[in-house]
Amino acid sequence: MLKARLYDFSLFFTAIAVAFGLGSFTLDKNTFFIALFIYWFFSMLYNHLRITAKSGATKFDYGINYSLSFGIFAGPLGLFIFEAIYRFTVYISKKTSKTADETEFWDMFYNIGAHVLIYSIGYYLFQIGYPLFEGIPFGFWILMCTLALLTILISITFLLTAFHILGEIRNLKEASQFVRQSINWLDLGKTAFTNGLLLLLLEQQQWGMVVALFILNYLVSRSFHSKSQMIKNKIERDKFEQMAYTDFLTGVPNRAFMDKKMSELNQSGETVGIVVADIDKFKLINDSYNHAVGDRVIQHFANTLKTYLSENDYVFRSGGEEFTLILRERAFRETIELVEKIRLGVETSSVEVDYQSSRHDVTITSSFGLYYFKVNQYTSMEKGYIYADQLLLQSKELGKNKVTFKDELAQRAPISAM
Repeated sequence: MLKARLYDFSLFFTAIAVAFGLGSFTLDKNTFFIALFIYWFFSMLYNHLRITAKSGATKFDYGINYSLSFGIFAGPLGLFIFEAIYRFTVYISKKTSKTADETEFWDMFYNIGAHVLIYSIGYYLFQIGYPLFEGIPFGFWILMCTLALLTILISITFLLTAFHILGEIRNLKEASQFVRQSINWLDLGKTAFTNGLLLLLLEQQQWGMVVALFILNYLVSRSFHSKSQMIKNKIERDKFEQMAYTDFLTGVPNRAFMDKKMSELNQSGETVGIVVADIDKFKLINDSYNHAVGDRVIQHFANTLKTYLSENDYVFRSGGEEFTLILRERAFRETIELVEKIRLGVETSSVEVDYQSSRHDVTITSSFGLYYFKVNQYTSMEKGYIYADQLLLQSKELGKNKVTFKDELAQRAPISAM
C-alpha cells in the first residue's frame, strides 16, 4: 500500500510541476471562470454516471469524458484548477453523504494527478498536431479521434501501473485482458466527437450551446444508465429466481417451480400426460453403498429422464428420488410409448460410482404412473399429479419396473399396466 501511495503522490506532484512550471494562463479570467463553472457543474451532475475501474478494494476513476476539451481550451494550469476543485468537491460530497471509501481521500491525489497529466499531454499534442491536420479534409476530427485514443491509452497505462504495484495484475495476460475490457470503440468515438464539438463551442464562447450539449449528453447517458441498471437488476432477479427454482443436486427444476408451472398450465386447457416416476428399491442402494452413491444414482436418473424429453416438456424433482414429468403436445398412444421407452432406457443404462476406493457400475429400474387428461376439463394439474402418484403406487404393487396409466379422455377407461 505504501508503494501505491508513493505512486499516487508522484503523479500528483508531477502534475503540479507541469501545471505551474510548463503551463501558462492565457485565457481571459471571465471566460475561464464561466467555462470552469459549467464544466464543474455538469461534472458533478455526471458524477454518479462516471466510469470506474475497481480491483480488490481499490477504485480508480477513469475521469469524465470531457476533460480533453477543457484541457485543450484552458491549458495545463486551468486543467489543474478544474480537476483539483472537482475532485475535492466529489470527496466532500461523499464524506457528507457517508458514501466515501476508506481510501477516498488518498485516491483523490491519484485522480487529480493522473487526469491533469493525461490531458496536459493531450493539450501539447493538439498544439503540435493542429497545424499538421489543418489542411486535411476533416483534419480537426481526425486529430480529435487520435487524441481520444492516445489519452485513453495513457489512462490505461497509469491504471495498469497502479494495479501492478498493488499486485492485482501480475502478468502480461492479465494486463492484455484489462486493456481489452477498458477500450470501447463506441465510447471512444463519442468522446472524440463530443470533446471536439465542445472545444469549437468554447473557442467561440457560445455558452448556451455548451450548456445545451452537456444537457443532451446527460439525458442520453442517464437514459442509458437507467436501462443498463434495469437490465442488471433483471439479470440478478432471474439469477436468484433460477437458484430458488432449481434443485441443487440434479440441476432440474424443483418442487416449487413445479407448483408454479402447474398453476400456469391450469389456464392453458391443453391435453397433457403427467407422469410421476421414482427409482425402485432406492433405500437398498443407500444401505448397500452410501448416500454419496445414492446422490450419483439420482443424478443419473434425472439425466436419463431429460434425454427423452422435447423442449416443450418439463421434468421436476418433486421428492427425494421421485421425479414428475409433464409431457405435452402428444396423443395418448405416443405418450405411453415415450414413457415405456424411458423405462427401458433407465433399465438398460448404468452409472459408474466410486465406493471404497474402487469403481462400480450400478444399474437401476424405475416405476411410472401416467395420467393423461385435458387440463381443467374435469381435472386440474394438481389433481392430475395426485392421480399419477396413485398410479405409480399401483406400479409398485404390481412388481415395480412398470408403467401404469389411465386416459381420462376415454369414457370410463380401465386402469392398465405395461
